[in-house]
Amino acid sequence: MGHLRSVKQSAGRFTFSLAVFGMSAVLATALPGAARGEDAAPAVSSSLDTTSAAGDGDAQEPKRKLVKWNEYDGPITSLRLGYGLGIDYVGYSQDDEAKQQFRLTPQLGLRDFRLLLKGKFKTKRPITWSVGYMYDGAEEEWHFRQTGIQVEVPEVSGRFFVGRTKEGYSAVKVMTGYYIWNVERSQALDAFVPILGDGVKYMGYFKKPRIYVNLGFYGDAWSEDEKFAIYDHQFTPRLVWQPILSESGNRVLHLGVMGRDAKPDNDAIRVKSKPGAFHAPNFLDTGSIPADKVTGEGIEAWYRSGPWMVGSEYNWEHVSALNGDHPTFRGGNASVTWIPTGETRPYNVKGAYFDAVSPNKSVFEGGPGAVELILDMTFNDFDDGSDRGGKFWRLTPMAYWHMADVLHLGFAYGYSKLDRFGVKGTTQFFQFRFLTYY
Repeated sequence: MGHLRSVKQSAGRFTFSLAVFGMSAVLATALPGAARGEDAAPAVSSSLDTTSAAGDGDAQEPKRKLVKWNEYDGPITSLRLGYGLGIDYVGYSQDDEAKQQFRLTPQLGLRDFRLLLKGKFKTKRPITWSVGYMYDGAEEEWHFRQTGIQVEVPEVSGRFFVGRTKEGYSAVKVMTGYYIWNVERSQALDAFVPILGDGVKYMGYFKKPRIYVNLGFYGDAWSEDEKFAIYDHQFTPRLVWQPILSESGNRVLHLGVMGRDAKPDNDAIRVKSKPGAFHAPNFLDTGSIPADKVTGEGIEAWYRSGPWMVGSEYNWEHVSALNGDHPTFRGGNASVTWIPTGETRPYNVKGAYFDAVSPNKSVFEGGPGAVELILDMTFNDFDDGSDRGGKFWRLTPMAYWHMADVLHLGFAYGYSKLDRFGVKGTTQFFQFRFLTYY
């Protein structure tokens, strides 16, 4: 009964969130623009982006073009070749209890390397396409990533993407890992939501109320052997309201709710996550749970004012186990970021996510680049009933030096506590990241 009550309470919270957003949409329509703190017609700029194309959230074209050989404008389609490369280092300092849980050694290695192809067909209706091909440093294998075709359908105020893509759950999950302000996404977000899915996604944007809608339907017919294919099928809705969207004031308020309904592959689910370090083992791990259904919900809120941004995300995952149990796992993060060099992190209005920081003057132009300072706190509870995946929190001060649009260095320190295996251990992380993409 306790588990049933917990599920009902979680469902109630999600219903309440949707109700709040319904009222918010009405208010957004009713209130005059000035009262909502927004410009009447925000334009494409350094801080607000109103464009959309296949592969949104993946590495985009930088402000400054370095070469032209990577672009082709043909009679049928245009084509642009890009790349991404990430290299990570992590070192550790552990107390005796943490060493009982895991014995960790420093590592330097490839995060990933990917090739990106994008283009636009020469058709009356805008149709764009993207192909992503990535070398996974952990598996030492090549895999197709975000790949498919996107068709603009203004008749329904949006667009459809068909192929392999992000589910559309949460702004941080939609963004490519090269763009996020943290060293990694939160443990709960990585554990609950696969990085990709094969299927169809509708992305709609309604300008007057400033509401974004995502509806994704995915299956594993073509991805059964991919490590992200842990579900037979899944449905992912997301609703975002942008009550403040001001170009003149460089301000954005992003409020979102999202959900998931999925059937685990082979009637079993394993909820696991690394501790914010790509080369580390899984600190949180429930082991395999026989289950025929997984549902979840999340909330997100981000406020950006010029060089400052603050926000949080929290997620729940409910497992319908075959033994009759209904464990619920939860977790999220809160972040504060500041760019003391004065830049503003851009926001993609039609996609409801943030883009990469672009320096006003790169180091190759004699400038300082852009410096971004971050403080992030993650908190996770993967223990419920007989399922003991662990409890983990981590505090991470971090700095990114965006030397240019194509070159970024990250430095992070993490202080964490893991409660698992009947032991509470403290691990400190010392991390460095090299990123380049174009």
